[in-house]
Amino acid sequence: MFRYLSFAVVTVFAITSCAKLGGGNPKDPKAGVSPFGPTGIPPALRARDSGGGIAVPGGGNQSNRPPVLIPTAEEDIVYTDPDHPEEAVTELSTLLTNQKRGPWEESETIAKQRSVREGKPLLIWFTDSATSPMCKALTQELFSKSEFGIWAMDKLIRLRVDANLKADDHPDMDLASEEDRRARLKNYGAELRKRYQVMGYPCLIMLSPSGEVVGRYRGYTRGDAENLWGRMKHGEAVASEAYKGWRAGLEKKGYREWQDRRGRKIFAKLTSYLKGELHLIEPDGTRSRTREEGLSNADQAWISEQKKLRHME
Repeated sequence: MFRYLSFAVVTVFAITSCAKLGGGNPKDPKAGVSPFGPTGIPPALRARDSGGGIAVPGGGNQSNRPPVLIPTAEEDIVYTDPDHPEEAVTELSTLLTNQKRGPWEESETIAKQRSVREGKPLLIWFTDSATSPMCKALTQELFSKSEFGIWAMDKLIRLRVDANLKADDHPDMDLASEEDRRARLKNYGAELRKRYQVMGYPCLIMLSPSGEVVGRYRGYTRGDAENLWGRMKHGEAVASEAYKGWRAGLEKKGYREWQDRRGRKIFAKLTSYLKGELHLIEPDGTRSRTREEGLSNADQAWISEQKKLRHME
């Protein structure tokens, strides 16, 4: 009797278990069908179509977004020929020959390079020569005087940023080239005025060779030439004193003054020497190369001494 009941209980349990697992009669179409379809997942919990999204692989909480690429600024890119990488480095003689000797530069880049090379403060003159009466007065009462010109040639590097260009500035240019030049210089001047916070004319900014603003002189009043000149002399003295400390710091890093056979000077650091060819770099990053024989006797003697110390001779 007990055997029969045990067998019956086991049989009922097996049938009930198969029904719960959906394993009934495979021929019965209604057998084992979930009310939520073949997936068994309620519609509200199913993943919606993402419109062609990208599948996320396993691997934890990681982003599949591509890395953000920050482009290199155009002015920081140095283009070279991979087959001749050194051809992009300017010859020192060419670099020094291209320097303009004033009285007023038109390029900030050249003006700043001269300021560093010659150890002189940079005076930037923002002017409107065509329409500003005080700009004209400043020219007549100070900048056109020979005494000021002699002092400035010895003590300063000068840059003029004029809101107006004269038609005969470059008479050899055709009309299209002249108009293109005007447009580029107009944008260039606007950028400089914004950088140095120039709100009106005339305005003078004095920078030390290291780029620090040491003087700012806004406006001009007729008859005030001596006072303005005195303030500029003070600014030049402050800049020259600051330059000494700045230069001493660079000299500790290997920078020194170099001179070619024509007496032209450059403050730079030697980065490489091979078979008589030197590669130099200036504090602003300008690179140049030259041959040993193109340098002054003093520089050649210094190189010979360095070669002996390094047992290169």
